[in-house]
Amino acid sequence: MYKMSTRRKLAIATWGAPDEGNIFGKLTLDATEAMAYLAHLRATTGEKVSMTHLVGKVVGNALAKAPGLNGYIRFGAYVPHTNVNVTYLVALEDGADLAKAKVDDIDKKSVVEVAQDLRQRAERLRAGKDAAFEKSKGPLQILPTWLIRPLLKLTGWLTGSLGVSIPAFGLEAFPFGSCIVTSVGMFGLDEGFAPFTPFARVPVLVLVGAVRDGVVAIDGVPTVRKQVTLTATIDHRFLDGFQGGVLARIIREQIEDPWRLESGAGGVAGAAPAA
Repeated sequence: MYKMSTRRKLAIATWGAPDEGNIFGKLTLDATEAMAYLAHLRATTGEKVSMTHLVGKVVGNALAKAPGLNGYIRFGAYVPHTNVNVTYLVALEDGADLAKAKVDDIDKKSVVEVAQDLRQRAERLRAGKDAAFEKSKGPLQILPTWLIRPLLKLTGWLTGSLGVSIPAFGLEAFPFGSCIVTSVGMFGLDEGFAPFTPFARVPVLVLVGAVRDGVVAIDGVPTVRKQVTLTATIDHRFLDGFQGGVLARIIREQIEDPWRLESGAGGVAGAAPAA
């Protein structure tokens, strides 16, 4: 008999026909400077920083300037978070399963610190040493999907709306923070859109596509540049088009000129390090 993974059981248990208003958008960005910046960080720190780490950091910076998006809904009222936490999805068992790794206060960390934090959390998850994940996974493996659905709805409301933490069951308050970031580029996809996971209760999902060469016009001259596409699924209760435009501007500025992010990492704000 085929044994379903925890991820597959969660997908089946939580699926429902779309009946809520969501916003979908994408940004295709010049990634030339971002790739140079990441290469610089890898060479100077030895840490395997990636575009996904950079995007999570930049999205965190944008959320820090968007109090209307960095929050949650409780009893029909919006409540802002006191810090900015971003969750990355981690593939387990050669992609057969997924787990989350939340980076707290991401807007206050460098890209290298984000990569280090995520790497350490991913190593614990893959080694089966993340106590909270192992506790939460146990019941999901034995319960039928029809029973998982109401259970997840309850636990999602308790943790994601009320901020309740139940350590004995591996449940923490606001377990996914304000945003989920994941890469589809690692699978060779240029872009994709993710559906909301009901129990996660986050207002925005961001997918990072593959970095490709593209032809763009610079001063009217066709030029080959590195490009990356970011896509987002956003809960319309949290944001409208105007606010989305503000977030897009911040993200574009920091991806296309990432040297401004960390003067302590060898670059001067707004400029590449001297040769």
